[in-house]
Amino acid sequence: MARLYYAPRLLLTLVALITIVVPYIADYNETHVLNPTWPGHARFHGGRTMSMGVYLGFMTLWKTWSRDQDHLWTATMLAATYYITQFSAYYYPGATAWDPPQHFSVPHVHLYVVVPMLSLVALAQIMERWRVSGIDDGGRKAL
Repeated sequence: MARLYYAPRLLLTLVALITIVVPYIADYNETHVLNPTWPGHARFHGGRTMSMGVYLGFMTLWKTWSRDQDHLWTATMLAATYYITQFSAYYYPGATAWDPPQHFSVPHVHLYVVVPMLSLVALAQIMERWRVSGIDDGGRKAL
């Protein structure tokens, strides 16, 4: 039964760690925050986005491993926040996924990150709901 207890938490931990680290890999470079052509306000938003990833990642870790009754539901919502907002960014006027000199031939390349991450979050929530409502081999309610 321990595997059922830890599997959703491990999935959310993976999402949280990726959320903390990957925005810095993607944005703290010469095409984004260190881009000399970016105005200060664009750097402000880039920095805010990276900081939001760190905050959401750590909040996800905290709620994933806390003993609160709603811990995994809250952790799921926190883990999904960064990726839902990343997907929504495509719908702002003039928004593009990449600026020169970067170029990717795949349209909406961020969806290759957003969809798998949201899938992991959803899978963790489904597994937890199944675990909590299920019965283990001994006929007892899984806790």
